[in-house]
Amino acid sequence: MTTTRIPLIAAIVCLPLITACAIFSTEREFDGAQMFMANCASCHGRDATGSVAMGLNLTPPASDLTTISARNGGNFPWNSVLSTIDGFGQGGHNGAMPAFGEGDLGEPVLIERDGASIPVPAGLLALGTYVFSLQK
Repeated sequence: MTTTRIPLIAAIVCLPLITACAIFSTEREFDGAQMFMANCASCHGRDATGSVAMGLNLTPPASDLTTISARNGGNFPWNSVLSTIDGFGQGGHNGAMPAFGEGDLGEPVLIERDGASIPVPAGLLALGTYVFSLQK
């Protein structure tokens, strides 16, 4: 066997392995706006103000998500928002909001908060980032 055939044979043998690795390592992308429209808009409204009939008739009424920062001295309370969406540590939500974190929200990604790296599911981060973008 000549030395020129070895790389060709190696490429043929390795190609399926490389392809398989690429298929399994692709990360799913989450669209926060799309997730919001599919899961949150029915109560909080497409504009996230909570002013739709369904949201107003809940006990307690759906929150205006566009004023979260304003209600917190101009700061967006990431930990609180992500925990509320997820339902983490709350034993379920008070009122009618379902715990969003029970679904498949993807692999965790690390975010930096208060000097610590915190793993957050990619879908939860996408939805939280979308809510952050709605702040007035």
